[in-house]
Amino acid sequence: MARPLTHILRLGKWARILARHGALRGIQNDPNTPVPVKRLIGIFSIGTMKSREPDYAGAFREIGPAAIKLGQTLATRPDLVGEDAARNLLKLQDDLPPVDFELIRQSIESSFEQPLENLYAEFDPAPVGAASIAQVHRAVTTEGRQVAVKVLRPGVRERFAKDIATYEWAAAHLESFGGEAARLRPRLVIANFKRWTNRELDLRREAASASELAEHMVGTEGYEIPGIDWDRTNGRVMTVDWIDGVKISDTEAIRAAGHDANELASRLVLAFLKQAIAAGFFHADMHQGNLFVKPDGTIAAIDFGIMGRIDRQARMWLAEILYGLTTGNYRRVAEIHFEAQYVPSYHNVDEFATALRAVGEPMRGKPVSELSVGQMLDGLFAITRDFDMQTQPHLLLLQKTMVMVEGIATQLNPGINMWDTSAPYVRSWIRDELGPEAAIADRIRTDTETLLRIPDLVRRIEDRFPPKGGAPEPPPLPDIELMWERRERKERGRGWPGYVLAALGGGLAAWAAVTQGLIG
Repeated sequence: MARPLTHILRLGKWARILARHGALRGIQNDPNTPVPVKRLIGIFSIGTMKSREPDYAGAFREIGPAAIKLGQTLATRPDLVGEDAARNLLKLQDDLPPVDFELIRQSIESSFEQPLENLYAEFDPAPVGAASIAQVHRAVTTEGRQVAVKVLRPGVRERFAKDIATYEWAAAHLESFGGEAARLRPRLVIANFKRWTNRELDLRREAASASELAEHMVGTEGYEIPGIDWDRTNGRVMTVDWIDGVKISDTEAIRAAGHDANELASRLVLAFLKQAIAAGFFHADMHQGNLFVKPDGTIAAIDFGIMGRIDRQARMWLAEILYGLTTGNYRRVAEIHFEAQYVPSYHNVDEFATALRAVGEPMRGKPVSELSVGQMLDGLFAITRDFDMQTQPHLLLLQKTMVMVEGIATQLNPGINMWDTSAPYVRSWIRDELGPEAAIADRIRTDTETLLRIPDLVRRIEDRFPPKGGAPEPPPLPDIELMWERRERKERGRGWPGYVLAALGGGLAAWAAVTQGLIG
């Protein structure tokens, strides 16, 4: 475990980089920022030449790979970093200089314990993409299969572990200040970030995610997940089918190939909704570089290191929230927030419904080019503070992906209305899942499960084991010793000899007094 001084030095180095890019002004000027944090920023910023215009993306890119991933996560948190910073961080591209091919060869050969030529008949040494965690090469297997080979950067796991340990240490200290810092739950945000990142650093899990998503998307026309070559996949190397196509962001090439960009935009939105609402398992890294349009018009997705998962109850709430916002049923949307325990029960449902109306009404019937899902999220974040709504980390990936999908859909079709596109699908899903037939089926299943439960579970009373809210059980958080706790422990440690000597001295004095007859 790193010492506090190590974390402080790392944070100081990062703070100076952020200061040079003008990325600390917003934190310094925010009245909710704890005073000790402002003081540290002032100390770390001494002597830096600050950029006039804040460049948050540039700062995170300079800090390193883990910061790039963290910055992409924070892009979905305007409540935490501010709207300007979140908007700037959306530009953060995960592109880094490639690793030397000889190191890639060594990594592949050591992980499979055989020469590269035994696995691939052809292997292009020049990567087609290089990101913070891995890089991708085109190859042909010994069976003649055209594939893409993803290889982890050497040493990346160790570097991420060090940086995330410092994030955890900083988040624990920040949350200990209470107030707004505690409401935003930075420790839980970093815990989720750590879990997502560890998943990305194990390519076997990414391959499994691709395989699972492919099963969920069976029968979805015009959307494809590449097949996995399991014989050439392990924790550090993943081999998948090669995808020939045009990047979905290249709208000119898409139209030149004769594809209907408007139809592609709608299909992408519906594919995301099927994943998130119907399957509860969605591709959470749907940025422009991870989506291609094949010659036949099929949308093909790649890179499944970041995946989101939502349980059935949360999906039902989500569908009702989306449908309520599209139809203007703000009262029902407010009720769901209380049912899910996103908003504490001491607040008024009708007041919350009115606040939601202020966010939803300006959006209805307008295209994304005028108002957007991103702006809706900004508006929702703005009212959470007034209603003591804590951060819901399990929904962060969903929010991030919604913003990504919206951005791509807008590029393809600037006039698209996300609500109009989503409403028929969401309405159909709600009818199937919440209609009379579904209610009867749910009741039969629930009652059967209740009868089969172990007796001691059935006998539990609700007061002792209350129903869960909308958020899943939080992951265990690491024990972080705060600096002032460490200091107090050391001071107590230094003081014990004095206490022992005092006790001995007092005992000797009492004994002497007794022997001299001073004490009867």
